[in-house]
Amino acid sequence: MSDEKRNARTEELIQSLLKELGENPGREGLVKTPARVARMYQFLTKGHQQDVKQLINGAVFKEKYSEMVIVKNIDFFSLCEHHLIPFYGKCHIAYVPDGRILGLSKLPRVVEMFSRRLQVQERLTQQIADTLFDCLKPQGVGVVMEARHLCMIMRGVEKLNSIATTSAMLGSFRTDVKTRSEFLTLIDRHQDL
Repeated sequence: MSDEKRNARTEELIQSLLKELGENPGREGLVKTPARVARMYQFLTKGHQQDVKQLINGAVFKEKYSEMVIVKNIDFFSLCEHHLIPFYGKCHIAYVPDGRILGLSKLPRVVEMFSRRLQVQERLTQQIADTLFDCLKPQGVGVVMEARHLCMIMRGVEKLNSIATTSAMLGSFRTDVKTRSEFLTLIDRHQDL
């Protein structure tokens, strides 16, 4: 289905939803809401249409570097698949190369691609780790995600300060306590650049 047809169908559904909620979709403030919501959902779920191979696009390079590479505090936003409410936070990624490195900007792009899907935080964390492990064949990969879930803040238990933390450790990050410990210590350090 084309984006245009998908948006038109989504607009119809949002208009029906507004009616079901007791609203008048014809009132001034809501007239353009179905079109805005359709575009918003297309943007927030664009990761479903992206392919990781095209995203990486040849940015894997041969390099003899074999120490830990970390990119931390990568902002992300996603939609909880259970309530279609946002969750957002920070992602921290590390890997220990085994002859191949990835262009640094590709790490946040991988996070963005997987976060722009209907998600649960646990799967999101694992997808990022698995993708980097498959793509780079490194000695190990570690991913830690910390997020606030509006489904726990705005509704349900209504706990404003709750933060969910998930991790995925592969290769040396799983088998070597020192590697895992170094990663967790380095992402916990607060420093201003």
